[in-house]
Amino acid sequence: MKYYLGIDVGSSKTHALIADETGCCLGFGRAWGGNHQGVGYDGLAEVLKDSFTEASDASGVTKDQIAGAGFGVSGYDFLSDREPHLRSIAALGLSCPVEVVNDGVNGLLAGTSHYVGVNVTAGSSVNCRGRGPDGHEGRAVGNGISFGEFGGGNEIVWKGLHMVNYAWIRRIPPTALTAIYLEATGAKDEADLMEGLSNDWYHLSPHVAVKVIEAARAGDEAARGVLQWAGEELGWIAVAVIRQIGMESDEVEVVQSGSVFEGGALITDPMRAIILQHVPKAKLLRLDGPPVVGPVILGMQMAGIDPYPMRAKLIESAKDIIRNQ
Repeated sequence: MKYYLGIDVGSSKTHALIADETGCCLGFGRAWGGNHQGVGYDGLAEVLKDSFTEASDASGVTKDQIAGAGFGVSGYDFLSDREPHLRSIAALGLSCPVEVVNDGVNGLLAGTSHYVGVNVTAGSSVNCRGRGPDGHEGRAVGNGISFGEFGGGNEIVWKGLHMVNYAWIRRIPPTALTAIYLEATGAKDEADLMEGLSNDWYHLSPHVAVKVIEAARAGDEAARGVLQWAGEELGWIAVAVIRQIGMESDEVEVVQSGSVFEGGALITDPMRAIILQHVPKAKLLRLDGPPVVGPVILGMQMAGIDPYPMRAKLIESAKDIIRNQ
């Protein structure tokens, strides 16, 4: 029996998964976030070790039994990042073929029918990766506001703050977002909030986006406007990457992955409208399974096998093992 390893390294958490050659997932492991921009390459090596060790212990599969390994890593953005990432991976002591990709590729591997299409990830921030039928790849920068890429939690919170300010200066009517932002920071009123944020006394977490979504569901117009804007921006990111891989006229699969999409139609409807306006045959899909399945698929590919006939089994068994372990 041959075994395969996949590790999904995010900025806030890391998941490792070991599966066998039939697509049955045998062991799952967790660790803290490992983006090198936050924890350094030594920190990345540590979370790889911790998550793999837990998955290995749970499965009984040792490093010498791994036939192929894939790593989808947050912060692996440019070719110059490759060698230091591979050094961190080498610390695991694997003897099999390995590959590392940006974690935005995880949903593309796990969510498309055969690694062709586009994945839009919207979690704490936003990323987008694509791959055409000829293997040509497309991407967003993946560094959010600095490059005009919006739609993740950070950007929703940033846009929501605009609405709080607009209400304060009476550009728009009062909004339920004001109370949400005051509670999130501990500010006593709007003036204190603006002063505190301006002087770095207060800070806003991307988790505030959950409250913005709740306010939108409750009917707050400003909050609904924020989600409309975010959905449209996510649509534009998808369209841009579809153009890069030359699939504007095709029935391209567009995978939606990440916690922001739990906002439902308030996010996905405006996203869908933008995409279909420019890519009429596009097929939008919600990622139905844990993103760590993507790196496992990559590990199988590195070992020279086609994992897609067993993709459904990988997803279902991954759900089961994560739920029960």
